[in-house]
Amino acid sequence: MKGCLKRQGMEKMKLINTKDAVGQVLCHDITQIIRGEKKGPVFKKGHIVREEDVPVLLSVGKEHLYVWEKEEGMLHENEAAEILCAICRGTGAEALESHMRASEPSEGKIELAAECSGLFKINRTALRAVNSFGQMMIASRHGDTAVKEGDKLLGTRIIPLVIEADKMEEVQRRAMKETDGKPVFSLIPFQKKKYAVVTTGSEVYKGLIKDTFTPVLIDKLAEYEAEYLGNTVCDDDPGMVTGAILDFLEKGAELVLCTGGMSVDPDDRTPLAIKNTGARIVSYGAPVLPGAMFLLAYMKGGQAVLGLPGCAMYAKRTIFDLVLPHIMADQEITAEMLSSLGEGGLCLNCSVCTYPNCGFGKGHCSKL
Repeated sequence: MKGCLKRQGMEKMKLINTKDAVGQVLCHDITQIIRGEKKGPVFKKGHIVREEDVPVLLSVGKEHLYVWEKEEGMLHENEAAEILCAICRGTGAEALESHMRASEPSEGKIELAAECSGLFKINRTALRAVNSFGQMMIASRHGDTAVKEGDKLLGTRIIPLVIEADKMEEVQRRAMKETDGKPVFSLIPFQKKKYAVVTTGSEVYKGLIKDTFTPVLIDKLAEYEAEYLGNTVCDDDPGMVTGAILDFLEKGAELVLCTGGMSVDPDDRTPLAIKNTGARIVSYGAPVLPGAMFLLAYMKGGQAVLGLPGCAMYAKRTIFDLVLPHIMADQEITAEMLSSLGEGGLCLNCSVCTYPNCGFGKGHCSKL
């Protein structure tokens, strides 16, 4: 049996009977699906069919095969996937330094995985430009989130088996226009920062209750391999708190976390103490629950000073978990970025916490 298939973006391909396919070159992967066991190609694109392959092809339901003969100006799905991969992470040295590892093309798909822990960033305008072009797609995890080494980041492919080369060139131009020539995706490695904790509260200072906040913060920062410089406990005295912050900064702290004294009670003076260090206050308050009473400030040297609300001590995930990856990746946070967190900023307090595999902090308008 012979024939041809033609659809948008495809050249004619010869259709042959599988029993007559010996010696022919496969133009696409042949997939085998065994429920609950496997899904993958039994034969790769470019495989030359042998006599012993025919029974295998018939067993996966392939009574006929399309043989693609490469023509001028046309790209196979795997070749096109390589171009999409370049749009995603760059080429040459840029790709090698992207901290994203590409899989081999398989069934027209290429996936990228993280080569290190870091902050995953997306140029969303460029991503939409690619996906709105037609006949091709890029699907990724949410951007502006922390990822670990080995995490899957994205996958890409074209829709038809072959596509015009000039279409791939055009979509590449469109993407680069939106990114000023940079890749659509980036992975920014976390830095091993030095940090300290300043605890405020007369009840802790006088030994009436135990400080249970600092151990929580130490556990969270351990995930980033940060260096802990120590903790100073202060009374409800703005001058004492200011002095403690400045002391840790002089000792090399790149991040100072202030706990206690963040509400609007008369004795809560931490925001004033942070302001008196000379820090630039980015925001006091954030549209996130838990975590509304959050303060973010930067020193002239770029060190971050955070005023953490009490919820960060007992809630599983809060505003602190959303901003910390950016701080550890040396990405400055703006008031506009914080204001964008409203959509997705409500933690649902699930009985079993699955963060980050949930919607918390992932509003589609978020600029964080």
